[in-house]
Amino acid sequence: MPNIKSAKKRVKVNKTKAAANKARKSNLKTMIKKAELAAANNAPDKEAVVKAAIKRVDQACAHNLLHKNNAARKKSHLAKLLNA
Repeated sequence: MPNIKSAKKRVKVNKTKAAANKARKSNLKTMIKKAELAAANNAPDKEAVVKAAIKRVDQACAHNLLHKNNAARKKSHLAKLLNA
């Protein structure tokens, strides 16, 4: 248990940020699943859904939720789905 005021604040801030990161990452995974499903079913709005997922991957990379190589791999996978 932290005793110093700044350490107590760090615990509180870390908890808040961890919750926000978890929510963002969960939303990212949901977007990717929706894009994969739209591509598999050849949905009419497939292109828009996949592009939205790619945008969300870029945003996650910018917020340090994903490593840049991981983001590139996910984007490549989504682009393949779009072009298939």
